[in-house]
Amino acid sequence: MNTDRNQVKEILDILAETYPQAKCELVHRNPFELLVATILSAQTTDKKVNVVTRALFEKYNTPEALLELEQSELENRIKEIGLYRNKAKNIREMCRQLLERHGGEVPSSMEDLVSLSGVGRKTANVVLSNAFGIPALAVDTHVFRVSNRIGLADSSNVLKTEQQLMGAIPRERWSEAHHLLIWHGRRTCDAKRPKCSACPIAGMCRHPVL
Repeated sequence: MNTDRNQVKEILDILAETYPQAKCELVHRNPFELLVATILSAQTTDKKVNVVTRALFEKYNTPEALLELEQSELENRIKEIGLYRNKAKNIREMCRQLLERHGGEVPSSMEDLVSLSGVGRKTANVVLSNAFGIPALAVDTHVFRVSNRIGLADSSNVLKTEQQLMGAIPRERWSEAHHLLIWHGRRTCDAKRPKCSACPIAGMCRHPVL
């Protein structure tokens, strides 16, 4: 694992120069919309989630409004998304929990967020970072793959990868690093066919396929 602070900084700086527009690609207007969109995004592309939520959030963009939909109605509105039945169930239960425990507001702590149905550490970190501006490092499939490939982490475990990244990357760059690693994973460091010959950090990668 690469823990050299200078090289870690160099990797992040190069990625920041390569992807200057790196940001959350889930379209949202408030913490609640982001929370719902992130739950929906599991094993689904952000692009597809955005198509579904564009229509959904026109009318149902609060916990109260979403609970107006029966389980079957919500399922029908999100059925283009994988695991839609289970996600619909979790989202409705999450809405009830928000109303019962937090007055309908999305909480801004990891402990409170992960206590909600359908919310794990990744989802909580996405919300903390993008909705509340709290430094966080969400490890999705792209962050996990890229960080372990290039040597910022060295683990087959998602939680350990998150912990290693938090140790290797300065706290003030956690949220930035999350977006940079995702964008690099989606645009260059593909799971099956990484574009190593075009990769700006190939020279610092542990597993280049040149």
